[in-house]
Amino acid sequence: MLKLPPLSLYIHIPWCIQKCPYCDFHSQPLKGRLPNIKYINHLLHDLEQDLQHISNNREVISIYIGGGTPSLLSNNAIQMLMDGIRTRLLLNENSEITIEINPEIIDSNRFIKYQKTGINRISIGVQSFNSKKLKSLGRTHSSKKAKEIINLVSKMNFKSFNIDLMYGLPNQSLEEAIHDLCQAIVLNPPHLSWYQLTIEANTLFNSYQPSLPDDTTLWNIYKKGNQLLTAAGYHRYEISAYAKPGYYCKHNLNYWRFGDYLGIGCSAHGKLTKPNGCIIRIVKNKYLYSFMNGKYIDTQYQLNNDDKKIEFLMNRFRLFENIPCSDFYKYTGLHETVIESQIKNAIASGYLLKVKNYWKVTKKGKLFLNSLLELFL
Repeated sequence: MLKLPPLSLYIHIPWCIQKCPYCDFHSQPLKGRLPNIKYINHLLHDLEQDLQHISNNREVISIYIGGGTPSLLSNNAIQMLMDGIRTRLLLNENSEITIEINPEIIDSNRFIKYQKTGINRISIGVQSFNSKKLKSLGRTHSSKKAKEIINLVSKMNFKSFNIDLMYGLPNQSLEEAIHDLCQAIVLNPPHLSWYQLTIEANTLFNSYQPSLPDDTTLWNIYKKGNQLLTAAGYHRYEISAYAKPGYYCKHNLNYWRFGDYLGIGCSAHGKLTKPNGCIIRIVKNKYLYSFMNGKYIDTQYQLNNDDKKIEFLMNRFRLFENIPCSDFYKYTGLHETVIESQIKNAIASGYLLKVKNYWKVTKKGKLFLNSLLELFL
């Protein structure tokens, strides 16, 4: 292990307006008043427990407040959260600080308050600009409201903002999917997360499966969409992430590069590297009642060498960047020789190229990512 990887912080807010039928993230509809200050206090106590795993001089390069719907939190709660973080962690002067918002419950005053706390990036959950599709997805905002919020954010001097948009929606045609994407492109977000709807276990869609587009339609959406995004100046830097030059998401990049991250809040996950090369994962309690009674940790375990190997590769292969061979040792503490035979098989199968001192995933490797990863299991 040459040096410790970059460090980020993820904060989970478990409440939402209503549970969307496709969502498998830990969240629950808000009933009654949100316990703003009480939950923030528990978040900060949770963070304090995790500080034992990191040194005092480790800088945090990014913070991501996700959920759920973090924009349900009051302005005072957000200020208290950010003040509490700054007294406990060393933030890099160029830290990227993101908050997810629902277009339905936000206004210009809220954005001004966010900026005062140091939040400099907004992620807007749009999913579609089609009113019928929004209804089928359980979204509470309208297309008009989403566009109003996007235009507002674009004028408020945040460092960046993101639009979340899905395709492959129930009964969605090629034309509808591309029309959605074109509306997003016209709004000119610096960053766009464009990803296919997948039916996950423990979701309403899994119990009552909707009629989804067939494979041919999905492939045509994917091809046409990528052509449009490339023509509009977006770089695809991850499987479902597109950005204008200079606007890649630091937080997500740190995940995909196998960096470290603290995870606080109900059901949050963390990954932390010790100076001796040991990597631990910490999973927080998913039961809100228990979490709000101070029982923060669900499980904590150390990665074995096989876990390190496959987790590093699972993350790095998602990125559309060359992978320095030296990063394998740098982030796992393992020598390249432990995957030498699998790398040769991946090259022989046309999934990987090795050029000088880096690996590159081929187009075939991206299309058959699961087959590539299976070579290393």
